[in-house]
Amino acid sequence: MKTDEIRKLSAEELEKKIVETKKELFELRLKQATGALEKPSKIRQLRKDVARMKTILKEIEMKVGGE
Repeated sequence: MKTDEIRKLSAEELEKKIVETKKELFELRLKQATGALEKPSKIRQLRKDVARMKTILKEIEMKVGGE
């Protein structure tokens, strides 16, 4: 997910998206443990997406708190 797409989401949507992405990441880790994972790079991509979403969510919270 691109940064521009993430910034367009509201804080509630971001939180929901983080939960969904973490769930998908968990499922991919299970597949990796059983050897059924086709694209190992997907795990790294999702981890970075979660970090990106958390960073932008924190920026939103700080902006709202500072006003």
